[in-house]
Amino acid sequence: MEILRVENLRKEYNNKVIALDGVNLKVDKGEFIAVVGPSGSGKSTLLHLIGGVDSKTDGKIYIENSDISTYSSKELALFRRRKVGLIYQFYNLIPNLTVRHNIELPLKLDKRSIDEKFFLDIVTKLEIKNKLDSFPSELSGGQQQRVAIARSLIYKPAIIFADEPTGNLDRKNSNEIVDLLKFFNRSLKQTIILITHDENVALRADRIVTIVDGKIYKDEKNE
Repeated sequence: MEILRVENLRKEYNNKVIALDGVNLKVDKGEFIAVVGPSGSGKSTLLHLIGGVDSKTDGKIYIENSDISTYSSKELALFRRRKVGLIYQFYNLIPNLTVRHNIELPLKLDKRSIDEKFFLDIVTKLEIKNKLDSFPSELSGGQQQRVAIARSLIYKPAIIFADEPTGNLDRKNSNEIVDLLKFFNRSLKQTIILITHDENVALRADRIVTIVDGKIYKDEKNE
């Protein structure tokens, strides 16, 4: 079942730099896709547009059959809060909140109750159950990224967008983070779109989409 469809997506900045040039992409529910390409190719721009973080110049973006490119800023804020999980290279945790409160924050902002069983399942699998009262500064990089993953999963989003989630980690932690993303992709049928420069990470995805000069150069399934 299709969860994301991008049609003729274009992004041009004021200085006439074309970041995306007529991108078409379809993603089915439960797919794990890696987006690769050289620096400046448009990878992060694509993620920001389909994640509702930036606005397009032209084209359409359908998520769960709704064209988010027509949303108002208020509608986009709700969409990001309820439908999109975001994982960044530098974690983006709030330093003065405990691990528990960082994970729960998206639900608290939306005044939604916490599914304690789901919460416990996630933090147990991520091996951060014993860190719930700790603050981000007391955690290693790998542990902080696990907290960011938990935060992105807690409200059961339609899609998780991960922008270089292993870029700040050593090989061991990188492998563990990808293992965890694969686990949640399989066990929860969680759709994941991941941007990476790491070939080893990309090869763990179901599909690799290569972007060059703002266009999709290749879209192929991993065997």
